[in-house]
Amino acid sequence: MTETGCQGGGGRANWRFLTNHSAVLLRIARDPDIRLADVASDVGLSQRAAQMILRDLVDGGFVTRHRVGRRNSYEIHRTRLLRPGGRLRVSDLLDLLPADYEWPAPARS
Repeated sequence: MTETGCQGGGGRANWRFLTNHSAVLLRIARDPDIRLADVASDVGLSQRAAQMILRDLVDGGFVTRHRVGRRNSYEIHRTRLLRPGGRLRVSDLLDLLPADYEWPAPARS
């Protein structure tokens, strides 16, 4: 196993338990006023990838973006179901991280 994921079998690439969408949602939930560049850095994505994921989350009704001056603030819709007809809500996912969780500094190469 590596720090970034689990070794796949049969020639498959590394995999993770949480998707990039989940990681972005969790990071924004921890700091609703965070800059998107910092979200990308913290979860290990390009800024463009984080932008596309955030657009998916907004379009899916999981996040609302509010303009505050020159910055954005994000509102997470905690009661939204993670998938249609499912039982788990966004709040169930958010509750997985302890309140004092600190995102690790990105690895520098």
